[in-house]
Amino acid sequence: MRLQGKVAVITGAASGMGLSMARMFSADGAMIVAGDWNKTRLDAVVTEITTAGRTITALHGNIGVREDAEALIDHALATHGRIDILVNNAGVMDFMQGTAEISDDIWRKVMSINLDGPMYTSRRALPSMIEHGGGAIVNIASTASLGGGAAGTAYTSSKHGLIGLTKSTAWMYALKGIRCNAICPGGTATNIAESMTPERMDAVGAARAGAYAGLIPAYLQPEDIASLALFLASDDARHVNGAVVAADGGWSAA
Repeated sequence: MRLQGKVAVITGAASGMGLSMARMFSADGAMIVAGDWNKTRLDAVVTEITTAGRTITALHGNIGVREDAEALIDHALATHGRIDILVNNAGVMDFMQGTAEISDDIWRKVMSINLDGPMYTSRRALPSMIEHGGGAIVNIASTASLGGGAAGTAYTSSKHGLIGLTKSTAWMYALKGIRCNAICPGGTATNIAESMTPERMDAVGAARAGAYAGLIPAYLQPEDIASLALFLASDDARHVNGAVVAADGGWSAA
């Protein structure tokens, strides 16, 4: 097993890609530290993985709040003494507004969860990773990281920013044994649409994004992303650092 004995922190672990990662990583030998803002679902994940005889602990919170993000990392360190893998998976959509239409509250909410959160967790985890000889960070970005057609201004900007965070982290700490890579999923069956309040959707922006969505060659399952994340987190990818990997069936090639 590639992750045997490793400690893996996964944000947004209670549904979609994060849940698939928690299941897959734990089945591959990792000790999971799960974070999510939906306590009911998070408790269910803990029950499922514990019942299967695997190791998991969890902390409920909003990754976009610095204190909650840091508390998740501190919880992992207090429980296991180290962190080997950090997957920044938690994310939220915007309402497809363009730059002229975006509201301050949506801008800040999307940026705080999609970009601030990964920075908070990475910043907190890196000193311990370096102290223990290295670690792997996997950031879950988006096809919206690679172009402007897949979503609104806030989501697109946050995911472009996450690529910058990924590349900077990879370069800055490569000599310290740290690897940091990003996955850019295309259309994937997850619960992220729950964050999109229908009455707040921008019709014009949604139509523009819909024009690009019409080019999707394939819809992915959460397990497709989880298996790629497991590879990037494992020693099989020991020379992969600073990579931005599109997993979208070729959508971003359009």
